[in-house]
This record gives sequence, C-alpha cells and structure tokens, in this order.
Amino acid sequence: METVEKECGALGGLFQAIVNDMKCSYPVWEDFSAKATKLHSQLRTTVLAAVAFLDAFQKVADMATNTRGATRDIGSALTRMCMRHRSIEAKLRQFTNALMESLITPLQDKIEDWKKTANQLDKDHAKEYKRSRHEIKKKSSDTMKLQKKARKDGGKQNALSI
Repeated sequence: METVEKECGALGGLFQAIVNDMKCSYPVWEDFSAKATKLHSQLRTTVLAAVAFLDAFQKVADMATNTRGATRDIGSALTRMCMRHRSIEAKLRQFTNALMESLITPLQDKIEDWKKTANQLDKDHAKEYKRSRHEIKKKSSDTMKLQKKARKDGGKQNALSI
C-alpha cells in the first residue's frame, strides 16, 4: 500500500508542478501582450505619419508634373514612386490590423480563460487529492486490520486442528 501512496503523491506533485508552471507563465504572457499592444499603437502612429508624408510627397509630384519642361518627367517619376510607397503603406496598415485582430485580442481573451481554468483545476485537484489520500489511508488501515485478524484467526485454526 505504501507504493500506492507514493505513486499518488508523485502524480499529485507532478500535477501541482504543472499548475504552478501555468500560474508562473501569466506575467510572461501579459508582458508579451502589453508589448504587442504597444507595437500596434506605434505602428498605427507610423501609418498615420506615412500617410501624411505621402500626401505631401504627392503634392510635390503633382506640382512637378504640372510644370513645363523636363520637370514633368521628374513629376511623373515621383508620382510612380509615391504610388509604390502607398502600396507599402497599405501593407503596413494591413499588418497592423492583423496584429490586433489575430494576435493581441485573442491572446488577451485566452489569458483570462487560462487563469480561470488553472485556478479551478488547482482547487478541484486539491479537493480530489485530499479525498483520494484519505480513502487510500482508510483502505490501507482496513487492509492492515484484516491482515492482522487473518493472522490471528489463522493462528487459532492451526491451534484447533492440532
């Protein structure tokens, strides 16, 4: 019976270690989430600055295109360059939105669920572990009593048969 108690203790300890690891990982996940939120905010600011810059750049390109002479060619080249950079700005905006919608928001929701689940698992495990240990001890002591009784009764039967 001691081996059963040892195995029960080992499994209980393993489970407790896993739950403790889960609880210790919360600050890491929350820090990651906070840094990702900050990155999202900074990227949004960058996108806004890029839009303002590209608007001003487009005005310079339009001005150059509307002049006479060789400056027109420079203006149309600047317009093409501005269009390429608007494409980059659109991809940056798309990445920024995906970061929030596909990573930050779901992760924040999951962190709260993980906390609740881990705490509930810990409570349930503690209750079940205590109950199981109590049952094992009771069964163990009952078994010991029955073994003693069997030895005692076995000794009496041997004495009667002689």
